[in-house]
Amino acid sequence: MPQESGSPEALVSAAVSHLTAGQFTPAEAKCRQALALAGGHAGALTVMSVLLLKEQRFGEAVDVLTELTALEPEEPAHWLNLGNARRGVRDFDGSLRAFARVAELGELSADSLYNIGLTHLERLDFESARAVLSRARSLAPADAEIRYRLALACHEVQDNAAAAEALEGWQGLEGLGTELVANIAELLVKAGYPARAESALADALADPTPDPQVSVMLVHVLERLNRVAEARARLDRLLDDPRSSVLDVDLLAVRARLAARAGDHDAACRLYAQVLGTISDHHLRHPQLFLLGQAQDALGRHAEAFATLTEAHDSQAAYLARAVPVLTLRGTPTMQITRYGSDPADVADFDDSGAPSAAESPVFVVGFPRSGTTLLELTLDAHPALRSMDEQPYLQNALEDIIAEGASYPERMAALRPEQLQRIRENYWARARERVRLAPGERLVDKNPFDVLRLAVIRRLFPHARILLTVRHPCDVVLSCFMQHFRAADFALLCRTLPGLAAGLRRTFDFWYREAAILNPAVREVRYESLVTEFEPQVRSIAGFLELPWDDRMLRPGEHARAKGFISTPSYTQVIEPVSSRSMYRWLAYEQHFGAVLPILEPYLQRWSYGPGAAGGAAEKSR
Repeated sequence: MPQESGSPEALVSAAVSHLTAGQFTPAEAKCRQALALAGGHAGALTVMSVLLLKEQRFGEAVDVLTELTALEPEEPAHWLNLGNARRGVRDFDGSLRAFARVAELGELSADSLYNIGLTHLERLDFESARAVLSRARSLAPADAEIRYRLALACHEVQDNAAAAEALEGWQGLEGLGTELVANIAELLVKAGYPARAESALADALADPTPDPQVSVMLVHVLERLNRVAEARARLDRLLDDPRSSVLDVDLLAVRARLAARAGDHDAACRLYAQVLGTISDHHLRHPQLFLLGQAQDALGRHAEAFATLTEAHDSQAAYLARAVPVLTLRGTPTMQITRYGSDPADVADFDDSGAPSAAESPVFVVGFPRSGTTLLELTLDAHPALRSMDEQPYLQNALEDIIAEGASYPERMAALRPEQLQRIRENYWARARERVRLAPGERLVDKNPFDVLRLAVIRRLFPHARILLTVRHPCDVVLSCFMQHFRAADFALLCRTLPGLAAGLRRTFDFWYREAAILNPAVREVRYESLVTEFEPQVRSIAGFLELPWDDRMLRPGEHARAKGFISTPSYTQVIEPVSSRSMYRWLAYEQHFGAVLPILEPYLQRWSYGPGAAGGAAEKSR
């Protein structure tokens, strides 16, 4: 006998038809009619829960699914959807409890693992997300969304090599759309693989009618690649698209970034303030706060800038307390590596037989962050006989290989045999080849400021290598680090206060000079202020130190940087410009905040002849 048209079952059937056609309003009406006739009707509640989730009405979905799981507690789909709804209202613990019930019911599929991984990502538990999404990948290796989210988790724990591996062969994955391809391009760029990102970016840019959200993402990627004119053109088209009205926050943020790139810092400040007005969670505000502080500094609004940057660090500390709680509980990083040093007696026994010559070794560029290492790297990279690879952790990897060979680092490395050292060097070069392929006669430039703490690794593996140590006024270095948004958690925590930064800088160079006295490296100090004010003579002297034939292209690092496109460091917007001295002695505008800093830095103000404190800085500036 046919069902009555007004029966709950017929109403649910009609609701399903509407839902399938994307007609949410009539689907909801039919569900509510069915529930009015038969309260607690499981079919009506199921359809209602699906449409509420599709419309992102998560609070209502939680209520409906809580009722459904009580009615049908053995149905895994209800618990899975309840977990997703609870994630939508940011009840992450409740979400994980619901997913645990899915597992108890024996339905731990790739889909359920994927959703558990999303919850861990949103609650900032990136290691758990990585573990769960790795399991999901093993069950569904061709699922593009799972692979992308796994790569994102790897990137968040700063394992960019694993992120790139997760996206290897992305073109052959299932479920690709323009938005996901654009996400892949953005993540590969952020992970430091711009060449691998090119095909994804080209595919996403080729879509003639992209979703506005995708367009915003593409503007951001183009800006990050220093393709600023393309970014602005695409932004202009987006602003003319009536669909862009739904974007609001994301559109404001990218407009602010491009306004700052154009030098319109007033507009950037207004737009960043609007973005921040939409972010209520304190721990999520820091990326925009850092950018706002930088724009305020550019306008000479130094008091506001310092207050904004202080808030940015507080916000980032709150974020890190959630993301890496063990690290933040330790407080300001103590730079443990500086507590250990080479033993002169051990160094005297180093066997350097078989070690590569200077011409066969990398050129190492080291120094404290924000001391001019990127400018120097690009100057060197412009020479046809040198190739750089941006900042990579390959010396740290080599240190780990040294320990794996049984050496006690750094005080007992003489026992390493030539064949062990060669094996470690081969591992180093294999990693480097993942980033750059050297033609015959080319030398690698390995620039990583933090390798200032790994001189013993350089000396043991590449005893004849040339090293360039960048030096800049310590107060400018401290201020510049304070103004930046660093992703590395330990260094970000070190940057939270000016005195903490100053102490870190002093510990770094105390360690460097102590080690250098024992290891006796072939090093040339490059003073930032001399480099930017006497560029050609300084670069010629550096080329001589490296035994390079002169090439005029070294005098145009900004031009070379624009051609290179992606620069991995925070300096990427500055180094494409002509060499300038405008960043010298910026700290004097914030001198009132350096009362506790100057005594800490005094030994290096003296050692590098910057003079004692503020008076010395002002005197240096007036020369």
